[in-house]
Amino acid sequence: MKRTKSSKFSLTKLVLATALLAGTFIQLPSLVSAAETTDTPVWSREDVQDFNLTEDNTAPNIDSFTDIAPDYWVWDTWPLRDRDGSIAKINGYYVTFALTASKEHTWSGRHDHAVIRYFYSKNGKDWTMGEVPYDKEKALGYRQWAGSAMMEKDGTIHLFYTATGRKDEGPTFEQRLAKTTFEMDAKGKSGITVSNNGDHVILAEADGEYYETQEQRTGDILYSFRDPWFFQDPQTGEEYIIFEGNSGGFDKTLEDKHIGDINEIVPDGAENYNGNIGIAKATNDELTDFELMAPLLEANGVNQQLERPHIVTKGDDYYLFTISHQFTFAPGLDGPDGLYGFNANSLFGDYEPLNDTGLVVANPEEDPFQAYSWAVLPHGQVISFVNEFHDEDGNFQQGGSFAPTLRINLKGDTTEITNVMREGEIHG
Repeated sequence: MKRTKSSKFSLTKLVLATALLAGTFIQLPSLVSAAETTDTPVWSREDVQDFNLTEDNTAPNIDSFTDIAPDYWVWDTWPLRDRDGSIAKINGYYVTFALTASKEHTWSGRHDHAVIRYFYSKNGKDWTMGEVPYDKEKALGYRQWAGSAMMEKDGTIHLFYTATGRKDEGPTFEQRLAKTTFEMDAKGKSGITVSNNGDHVILAEADGEYYETQEQRTGDILYSFRDPWFFQDPQTGEEYIIFEGNSGGFDKTLEDKHIGDINEIVPDGAENYNGNIGIAKATNDELTDFELMAPLLEANGVNQQLERPHIVTKGDDYYLFTISHQFTFAPGLDGPDGLYGFNANSLFGDYEPLNDTGLVVANPEEDPFQAYSWAVLPHGQVISFVNEFHDEDGNFQQGGSFAPTLRINLKGDTTEITNVMREGEIHG
């Protein structure tokens, strides 16, 4: 029997919601078309009734960290990968990308000034910060939010990102999926350099059918159409971007499948929490045209934000991971800031929550917001960033740097934390 470190997770809901600027935006003609509707798997209210923090899913306490870039806030991170999803190297260097903002801006205000920078390392442990690998003036969006990066065999790197807002409108919350290309090289002692910057293109916009537009949003929390993660299906070779969305349409009525087989009067307002995990299929080799498809998973009535979704395969198992905050769970539900996951036998399979509830990694109960933005890599490495925590003297601290890497074991429909590695550590 597993030793339980703490009883059912119970914390006061974080009084936090990102206010959406008033007004609407002019939506450009859609660059993609919708596929036929399918029966989308559901993460239901029944699934998330009982979260338990155990030694298998609770990260150890962080009471200090090494600041990888003292002049910058550093948060969401992702490594450069090869087309098949494995960790890439450039002339012996690992490369990882992260959202960054100057510390001239406040911790809470960093999101309005986010740009993507790269870091490089010979050993995957000791990191040096590089530059912004694209022309910020040509980049799409008022700022650039998280995504993924993939390297072709010829050295071309595709950087997928979220174009958030528009340059001439200030920091609004419109979100579009975008991409640019460039090349990287490592010569002598100069580390990684960037060349041959390509154009920036929009890959997809919310269609209002499968994926909620800004105009369709209800409730107080920011809507989602962001975090594109490149994925090549090993079973078919077909290529996709997976992203965070919300269920489309103006009708927010919950169906029985979203509630499950429980005797519950669903609190008012739960219908406004309608997060889903979206997918779009590449229709050309250049990865500039994508077709929106029905979501891989929906969480209507459960959670508003299924952030940074991504897939890891192991044998015949497909593991779909996402991250979520405590405050984005719907009324009547109480889940921790954590990494959540689902298991199926194919990309479009019937995803079921891992460990019964979906919880894979949670922060310790005594410091529930110490890390965030977990991403699972091949071989079970889990990277994240230091968020907000208490140091060894009990003082509240803001992070903004790489958190210790965890290692998890994936076995069928269960997971467990098996090791703690160095801050930001990755290996091929």
